[in-house]
Amino acid sequence: MNVIEKFYTAFKDLDAEGMAACYHEEVVFEDPAFGELKGIHAGNMWRMLLESQKGKEFMVNFSNVKSDAEKGSASWEAFYNFSKANRKVHNKIEAKFKLKDGLIIDHRDDFNVKTWAKQAMGFKGVLIGRTKFFKRKLNAQTNGMLAKWEAKQ
Repeated sequence: MNVIEKFYTAFKDLDAEGMAACYHEEVVFEDPAFGELKGIHAGNMWRMLLESQKGKEFMVNFSNVKSDAEKGSASWEAFYNFSKANRKVHNKIEAKFKLKDGLIIDHRDDFNVKTWAKQAMGFKGVLIGRTKFFKRKLNAQTNGMLAKWEAKQ
């Protein structure tokens, strides 16, 4: 099993430590929700997210895993309730990876923020989901949550 398959198998099993073990210590992660996270913060993001989903309806599926010694990609989907609005979300994500020493050194997730915002927030999400203001606010909020979580650890 290659490192990308290990990463998503751990994700599917809600094993944040298994996910973090797939990351190189100098990993750079980026997605529309968190922006860019480096090093331990990338692993901590998964720890925080999976901790918040324990005991809740949360499911991950992955497919189309491709990789060689230097790069890879995958498609994945997350199904969960967005807690602030208690709305069901089905997020479809495309991931791209760079590998170093058999580990993930660069992980870029991409998804349609407007579609996500519509599912998570309804009509309000439709109105603001495509704006730069929304993305900046989302990044600030998610990074604030991560900083609080890390401070408690």
